[in-house]
Amino acid sequence: MAKKKTDAIYQLNAKMNLFKAVPFGLQHILAMFVANITPIIIVAGTCGLTSKDTAMVIQSAMMIAGIGTFIQLFPVWRIGSGLPIVMGISFTFVSLACAIGVKYGYASILGAVFIGGLIEGFLGLFAKYWIKIVTPIVAASVVTAIGFSLLPVGAASFGGGQGAADFGSGKNWILGCVTLAVCVIFKLFARGYLKQLSVLAGLIAGYILALFLGKVDFSAFHEIDIISLPHFMHFGIEFKPDAIIAFVLIYLVSATETIGDTSAVAASGLDRDVTAKETAGSVACDGFVSALSSMFCCMPITSFSQNVGLVAMTKVVNRFAISTGAVIMVLAGLFPAFGAVLATLPSAVLGGCTIMMFATIVISGIEMIGKCGLTKRNLTVAAFSLSIGIGFTSYPQMFDIFPEIIKTVFAENCVAVVFIVAIALDRLLPKNYGNEELTEE
Repeated sequence: MAKKKTDAIYQLNAKMNLFKAVPFGLQHILAMFVANITPIIIVAGTCGLTSKDTAMVIQSAMMIAGIGTFIQLFPVWRIGSGLPIVMGISFTFVSLACAIGVKYGYASILGAVFIGGLIEGFLGLFAKYWIKIVTPIVAASVVTAIGFSLLPVGAASFGGGQGAADFGSGKNWILGCVTLAVCVIFKLFARGYLKQLSVLAGLIAGYILALFLGKVDFSAFHEIDIISLPHFMHFGIEFKPDAIIAFVLIYLVSATETIGDTSAVAASGLDRDVTAKETAGSVACDGFVSALSSMFCCMPITSFSQNVGLVAMTKVVNRFAISTGAVIMVLAGLFPAFGAVLATLPSAVLGGCTIMMFATIVISGIEMIGKCGLTKRNLTVAAFSLSIGIGFTSYPQMFDIFPEIIKTVFAENCVAVVFIVAIALDRLLPKNYGNEELTEE
């Protein structure tokens, strides 16, 4: 235990050797790379962008993710948390962006991203006026919901990726199982700080096996430029009131997830509660960098829960180590071929690692609930919000009676539902309701 407290990788601000730091940064990028570009591919395909334009937006996504991660790690003024948070393109906006893109075109998406991002950013700056409604039990419930919501994502990757023609095939099972086994074995038997590189070891082993199994696709390389600068305002920008209003509502959901991620990083990585300043900076970064993202033709950015899971599993919180990953993302934005190599990582290999990481977030949330105190009041808030949030969103058709905007925001987003229900119960239940700790008879 003494080594864990003194080793630089377990300290937020300690100085590290660059060569020791880079593998930890690379591990974080490999854990989120596919998820970072997938929203772009989905929205671009729906909006009818050409393959060249799609590649250009993916390039911007890597650069913006790197910039956002840097600002989270090393705040600029009051923007950024100073915590080991990795940023990436948000999945939360995909369904709404597809609907708006079909109706108005891609430029209208960018206009909504810009205005919504500014609004979320200013909400973050003035968080001291509203952040008190996010009590510890609300945050703990949201973190637990984030973990549960990610488990199907990890399982889908393990099977080969949602919608893959060979989903659940024997090769995907082999890749997922071997990757997971290497992660576990490396974690158990590696010595010193190397055991915290278990995810990277699993990814490398799985990738090598995928090469032998013919599961790595290099077909896109003949269209990739060696170096290319990101494009500024390539598609123009349009402002549609209904699109902006819808995006602002989803930004509130994204802010909820960011609050949960920030709480989880502090609890699982630093063994303490998050501060109001850190939460405010995290939300502000979420919003303002999203607005910047629209200027480079890209979707909103947010904290990545899979990387929160990686921090929870490894306890590696060193900002310098994780910032090397941000450098890698910026390089991927400047050198498209570099990003293309990372994009060849098969989904089943990624799933073999993430299935364990996501479960760690669930455990972190449960631990946070325990630290809040197992009173009847806290358990009521957690139990009701999780059961309604996870249960109801498992059947999105239950929301069919509501207006379209309500369906868009809540029908398939258990984190948003858990957040709303937890806050409502926390406000409505008397403060002295069941405050005694539950004890066994």
